[in-house]
Amino acid sequence: MLGRFEDRFQDRLLTSITSEEVMSFLNALTPGAKSNTKAHRFGQLKAFFNFHKYAIGMAFDNPCDAPLLRKTYRKKQSEPWTILHKDLVDEMIFRTGDQRNRLILELMARGGMRISEVLKLRPVDVHDRKLLLRSPKSGKAFETVFIPQKLADRLNEYIRSASIEAERRIFPITYSSARRMVMKTGKLVGIHLRCHDLRRHAATYASRSGVPIEIISKIILRHAQLATTERYLGKVSDTEAVRWVENVFG
Repeated sequence: MLGRFEDRFQDRLLTSITSEEVMSFLNALTPGAKSNTKAHRFGQLKAFFNFHKYAIGMAFDNPCDAPLLRKTYRKKQSEPWTILHKDLVDEMIFRTGDQRNRLILELMARGGMRISEVLKLRPVDVHDRKLLLRSPKSGKAFETVFIPQKLADRLNEYIRSASIEAERRIFPITYSSARRMVMKTGKLVGIHLRCHDLRRHAATYASRSGVPIEIISKIILRHAQLATTERYLGKVSDTEAVRWVENVFG
């Protein structure tokens, strides 16, 4: 980000750069990006100006302090989400009659997979309880997902019964179709359900069952940072807090 900033303003004094020029630069830097990404870039640039203003002692007004810029690149507040209880998730899965749809739901709820990862799976990637993810979101060459044995057995049986070729997708549907299926499944039990809610459930249920956060982060969710995992686990209610304290120390 600072490299591109330097390319654009390399012949200018910092004190001469206006808020309007900062706005123009940020708009060109983050077209189509999510609001949190835009806010992050704005925060970096503001910190850059503040460093020169306070650490080095340059006398100028930080152009990022303009009210319009602060409002435009304000970080979006995260929407609260409801923790799904295991009984509710089990009911949704058991009431799903279509075998393909049930497997998709279970891979997210029991394996912590993203819907995009589920839809990319091929038979060649399935090795009993281990699923190989090629070109994952992390940028690695591959990642491994571990799933329960019963789910692995049903997945392999589905592949055999449908005679799916090794290099073909197991679930050849679009993301939009999968999202609609998940929302329809949620309506069976009277909730608004999103695909990522099932991945969050996998993490939350593991956490409430006493699984160490390191395992949840590195194995179930495959996050690079523990801080990212902590945002998935949701808030602990007073009832849960009392129950855990009683179980441990009572």
